[in-house]
Amino acid sequence: MLNFDALRAADTRISPFTYIVAEGAVSEDEAAEVRADYPKIDKTGYLPLSQLDAKGKFAELIEDLKSPELADVLSDKLGLELRDKPRMITVRKHSKLGDGRVHNDSVSKICTMLIYLNEGWDNAAGGAIRALNGEGSMDDFAEEVSPLAGNVFAFARSDTSWHGHPPFQGERYVIQTTFLINEEELARKENRGGFQLFLKKLNPFEKG
Repeated sequence: MLNFDALRAADTRISPFTYIVAEGAVSEDEAAEVRADYPKIDKTGYLPLSQLDAKGKFAELIEDLKSPELADVLSDKLGLELRDKPRMITVRKHSKLGDGRVHNDSVSKICTMLIYLNEGWDNAAGGAIRALNGEGSMDDFAEEVSPLAGNVFAFARSDTSWHGHPPFQGERYVIQTTFLINEEELARKENRGGFQLFLKKLNPFEKG
């Protein structure tokens, strides 16, 4: 399902950090089918795939995100070696206003790719991710990427890879694929994600 040629066609940006933006990684019709088969999620935040049920078109997209071809393409586009690195997939359906603050990823992450699956979007309402020029302000950005179906934002983690999005509350479909430095970090993050999901299930009024 994943259009790898769309990723290959993306230009690689090197400032303020190394990243790509691609369009058409999935079609609007394919994104609608993925949403129809999405796991039942009523919490906010990213949830680990290992704790969710994957079926139908959603599972088909996940298989492409697990594929060696994705590691090949991102390695080439971002100047990394990802082919022997473990990856973690996390899934979001709902955002709360506190999500998306200016941040940089931990050094345990080598690369992250976000693929968006939303039918339509008004960037003025928030929720569009920004490649930031620094940690000082959400408004000081090099590029803004709308979370429309088929859009991809993928970047190499570095000391300057600050990013975030203006506040948004509501449905926001996105799947995140992260390549990690080793299997130990993968296990640690998977365990932490599972524990956080357990805590959310204990409190049905907690929205993350």
